[in-house]
Amino acid sequence: MTDDDAAVVAALRRGDEAAFASLVGRYQAPLLRLAMAYVATREQAEDAVAETWLGVLNGIDRFEGRSSLKTWIFRILVNRAKTKGVREHRSVPFSDLDGGGDEAEPSVDPARFRGGAWSAPPASWEGVPEERLLSAETRAVVEDAIAALPAMQRAVITLRDVRGFTAPETCEVLDITEANQRVLLHRARSKVRARLEGYLGSAA
Repeated sequence: MTDDDAAVVAALRRGDEAAFASLVGRYQAPLLRLAMAYVATREQAEDAVAETWLGVLNGIDRFEGRSSLKTWIFRILVNRAKTKGVREHRSVPFSDLDGGGDEAEPSVDPARFRGGAWSAPPASWEGVPEERLLSAETRAVVEDAIAALPAMQRAVITLRDVRGFTAPETCEVLDITEANQRVLLHRARSKVRARLEGYLGSAA
């Protein structure tokens, strides 16, 4: 456990409301985004996040620091969201929640990536002004592409590329193997890239 985590945990155990409010402010939005990978509606996702914060408050005295505080919180969220999705029978099939639903999907061309990153910029991006690549409209295309992914691909790319989690942290939060994480991330990035290539190419 880092010194920063230790300080926050100590504050939470003292009942420091400011420390808790700061934690909520930092993680509320990304927790909600991840919850949407498991449930069918925003209302269900908001319920899962609310239950997560209750779980944090109720469980902070038992937090042992074997993972980072962030990873622990996101792991609680995944457990709550999975339970809620299965209980209400309106989420993705349970087989998709453990990553099994992606096994039959054709693999993308491995030449498109090197070491998990894009090996070369898409040809359709050449000559596109940087301000356009960073525009709100382009970000919206990326967000829509992520939202359209299968549940586990969406969860993995959200943690890795949106929230900056490491591969081991992502595996711990989602309870998946390193190999499964790599496959899911590879496929998710490929689909998002293809969506961007189509968008930027058609608008060139």
